[in-house]
Amino acid sequence: MSWTRAFGNACGWLLHKIVHGLALTRISPNLLTFIGLLINIGAAILFGYARPEDQQRKFLYAGLVVIGAGIFDMVDGRVARATGQVTQFGAFFDSVIDRYSDVALFFGLLVYYARANRFFYVVLAAIVMFSSVMVSYTRARAESLIGSCKVGFMERPERIVLVIIGALFNKMAPVLWVIAVLSTITVIHRIWYTYQQTRVHDEALVREQERARESAPVGSSMESSYRTT
Repeated sequence: MSWTRAFGNACGWLLHKIVHGLALTRISPNLLTFIGLLINIGAAILFGYARPEDQQRKFLYAGLVVIGAGIFDMVDGRVARATGQVTQFGAFFDSVIDRYSDVALFFGLLVYYARANRFFYVVLAAIVMFSSVMVSYTRARAESLIGSCKVGFMERPERIVLVIIGALFNKMAPVLWVIAVLSTITVIHRIWYTYQQTRVHDEALVREQERARESAPVGSSMESSYRTT
């Protein structure tokens, strides 16, 4: 067995034990989701209060805190399934809280760059903040029309992993560039995919309406108008 496989198995075993322990407490999965948000806000505060002289240290702490928040993000759904507390509201609540967590982290970075008088990266952090929201919004809006829209690469897990890497290895500036570019590409990809899918649906609907008109009995519309007068 390779070391990567062994590490994966160990992480899976640890995650199972955490879920099992939380399930025994009958804790609400929604509470776990909310705790994850609070932890992410703590990481955002560390980002925002960093100064150039202690930036590397505070970003390292923030990265570790984000990892802690990620544990709650991984276990809330599993605990819900293990305790039979899966609800539609729970899925909705989890999605909403995830958006707040994302915005909090990037807002913390925006505050740091503003306090450090790095205007360009203030703008870049703002672009990352709203593009990350748009990645989620385009999927949600598309799936209300076409059923499924999972295309694109830069979803929330990828963003969080990149933020952790940027924080731990003091490479946040290039990480923000990567997230900004790939998030924008993901949004464009989802818009184009939704356009293609809705066009197919619209064309099929037009053909169905044309067949319905062609198969309608001649004079049926006239007879109907006589009955209504």
